[in-house]
Amino acid sequence: MNYRQLGKTDLKLSQVSYGASPLGSVFRNISEQEGIKTVHSALDLGINYLDVSPYYGDTVAETVLGKALKGISRDKYILSTKAGRYGPDFADFDFSAQRIEASLDESCARLGVNEVDILFLHDIEFADMRQVLEESIPCLLALKKAGRIRYAGVTGYPLKVFSEVISQYEIDCILTYCRYALYDSSLTSIIPKLDEASVGIINASPTGMGLLTERGAPDWHPGNEQLKQASLKAVSLCQSKGVDITALALQFAIDHPSIASTLVGTANPANIAKNVEWASRQADAALVSEIQQIFADVPCTWPSGYEQNQDR
Repeated sequence: MNYRQLGKTDLKLSQVSYGASPLGSVFRNISEQEGIKTVHSALDLGINYLDVSPYYGDTVAETVLGKALKGISRDKYILSTKAGRYGPDFADFDFSAQRIEASLDESCARLGVNEVDILFLHDIEFADMRQVLEESIPCLLALKKAGRIRYAGVTGYPLKVFSEVISQYEIDCILTYCRYALYDSSLTSIIPKLDEASVGIINASPTGMGLLTERGAPDWHPGNEQLKQASLKAVSLCQSKGVDITALALQFAIDHPSIASTLVGTANPANIAKNVEWASRQADAALVSEIQQIFADVPCTWPSGYEQNQDR
């Protein structure tokens, strides 16, 4: 496993990291034991960064992860969780300072830790950006100063929210998803700005929430039909060459030198081992180029947040 520095922090993250949302049975029902075994497998294989949120499974993912980490030395893993988005109601958002502080206490209790390495504001495009900038981020920075968290970050889908935040605050990192993948590498448009500010980058969902998998996108996927059809074509091309498109998607995603780590989510120990093995090999550059050509004229983004028509 290779490890990369996260921005200006003192954290070195495994290039492949573990996204714990499946522990909350958000994709399929899983048993606690299955989830715990997956976490242990990830750590055994050299994955040292684990990300979770109270939103995943309405606190279930945090609870299962906490059970998995029980008895494991705290210096063996780097842990992040989030605040601001809760469940199961899709519209359950609260970015007030009071709720952020309470949320951190609740998360630490479920996870069995005294502090988290990173606390993210979860999907800030759903918040009033004035509140985020005037209340939520100052709260994060105050928690950092008080030693309750080590580092502060934000997550989201629209790229402009990251530019807006880093233009006003010195945050430590961002967590972006579906914006650096074979079908859409638009994250590169803001990477120079992030690098200049020494903001660490964590990338999630290199498969585009299932688009670049042999099982295909789930019914709820927000992408347009043209994107879904292009994805099927890309999967078919890889199959014709004997390549698993998910392997290629991961290899492409972890290759960018500015991305510290790429999150993969599963509740299957065999899948964790497969992802780690895939990450040890280089992507086929010619095949990457062919697939990117399939998506060249395809609208690859979708609206997210309250401003559905925002300029992303």
